[in-house]
Amino acid sequence: MKFDVSTAISMLAILVMFYCLWLVLALRKNIPGGVVGSTWKTLTSLVILFTLGYLVTPFFGMLPAMLTNVIVSLIFLFGAIYVVITVKLIYRIIEELAG
Repeated sequence: MKFDVSTAISMLAILVMFYCLWLVLALRKNIPGGVVGSTWKTLTSLVILFTLGYLVTPFFGMLPAMLTNVIVSLIFLFGAIYVVITVKLIYRIIEELAG
């Protein structure tokens, strides 16, 4: 594995993802059940998936280009799903607070 700017950014991203993983796991005990609890479990699963995907990024240079493209595409897809779930959760929370 060669060390360059891309590798440094990947390492930083991995550290941030581990921090995010720690946050979602730490917050989990304060999340009620029901819809919010169920949604939080899904978000936690996606953060775990992202963390695993980010762990692969420093090795992209060693992987075939096709596999790298598939991994990046999957990260983008699940990132979009994560954003949709997060926005819907925030929307539900705001509705509850306003209503």
